[in-house]
Amino acid sequence: MPSPQPLTLTDRVISIQRSLPGSVRLIAVSKYMPTALIREAYDAGLRDFGESRVQEAIQKQAELQDLSELTWHLIGHLQSNKAKLAVRHFDWIHSVDSLALAQRLNRLVASEQNSPQLCLQVKPLPDPGKFGWTFAGLKADLPALKACAHLHWRGLMTILPMGLSSQEILNAFHETQQLAQDITQQSPEDFTLHELSMGMSNDYQLAVQAGATMVRVGRRLFGDRPRP
Repeated sequence: MPSPQPLTLTDRVISIQRSLPGSVRLIAVSKYMPTALIREAYDAGLRDFGESRVQEAIQKQAELQDLSELTWHLIGHLQSNKAKLAVRHFDWIHSVDSLALAQRLNRLVASEQNSPQLCLQVKPLPDPGKFGWTFAGLKADLPALKACAHLHWRGLMTILPMGLSSQEILNAFHETQQLAQDITQQSPEDFTLHELSMGMSNDYQLAVQAGATMVRVGRRLFGDRPRP
């Protein structure tokens, strides 16, 4: 009996999209991937692509200018010295992870033509290897964040520590969802956090159960990433 043919990228796109509710946006994590694969994913119906390095993304954007419906998401840590480029070149920045960065973005957006949609990166569990606010830290900084009048806050983003059980993952995602709801209920209309950028290749289905509105999937779409 012949071996089954491996799934193509188009097959994987279709399979994952079918597994997601219509309310959940699939972001293809394309960092380190060649533009040929982004074109293939675009042809398969994807429009949202996530990059971690600003300079790499700018080069890809230049090569893909003919794809008019692309939406670019910055999902990696944003260094302050790259903030101006990020404001100019991304539609979404998921990784606003400190008050200092938010205040810098606020100053930049005031003078730039572009104003990305923004998510606040939080850590529901202790993780020294990740950037972002603790829940208590974010609550303490909320007045200063709300004073950043030029910014468009849309939601929360989280990346969980490695090695958690499925129940621990689900609990952490639910806690992040609850934090977003609590902040939204206590905030003015212009500071509502309805978006939840949660879940990656290994845990996006649990994230969806907990209310994710955006999932960031790379390996399950593209396979293992090449070394940068």
